[in-house]
Amino acid sequence: MIRVVVADDQALVRAGVRMLLQAAGDMEVVGEAEDGAEAVRLAQHHRPDVVLMDLRMPRVDGLEAIKRILGSQPGAKIVVLTTFADDANVYAALRVGALGFLVKDDEPERMVDAVRRAASGEQLLAPSVLRRVVERALAAEQQATPAPVGLTERELEVLALVGTGLSNAEIADRLHVGVTTVKTHVGSAMDKLGLRNRIQAAVVAHRIGLVDAAFRPVRHPPRG
Repeated sequence: MIRVVVADDQALVRAGVRMLLQAAGDMEVVGEAEDGAEAVRLAQHHRPDVVLMDLRMPRVDGLEAIKRILGSQPGAKIVVLTTFADDANVYAALRVGALGFLVKDDEPERMVDAVRRAASGEQLLAPSVLRRVVERALAAEQQATPAPVGLTERELEVLALVGTGLSNAEIADRLHVGVTTVKTHVGSAMDKLGLRNRIQAAVVAHRIGLVDAAFRPVRHPPRG
């Protein structure tokens, strides 16, 4: 059973999301929050598999709540709920660690699928959206970039492909290896670089020169 916390300041939205998810059969809404402070408390208390987080809430907004949750639970899986896909706050949330976002008027099936994918740790962004996130991050004030010390050739290659927006399955197909192998390489590279999610990994791949401005990998495949 996938355990979910829903945070939104509108009671009707929370009720609708709860009914939708619980009707799926493999999900349970274990907590509902009407502001960011309550979302943080519920996330700490329930340790849910997924948090669905609105960004525009009273007392503590969603962006700050995401930072607080990830500060105490680095592995928390958070998906942003938003009214507008181009909301600048959405991109800020993705940069600090949210797995992806859902627009509130998306098809119901998309929300159910997104929660399942988030629970398994998958990124919920199309390549075009990832591109905008990376471009915004690169255009912002430069941050310290972790050096790729200790990464193997294969980890660097996989990191470059993550930076182009490919999913694990697509990377596996490109490299002719299993999806589990790709997950292992991605996880190892992220651990070595101290990264929380694939969005941060994609930004780093660009910053350290593994991907060019046209979102093409620049490293050659490892020999042998």
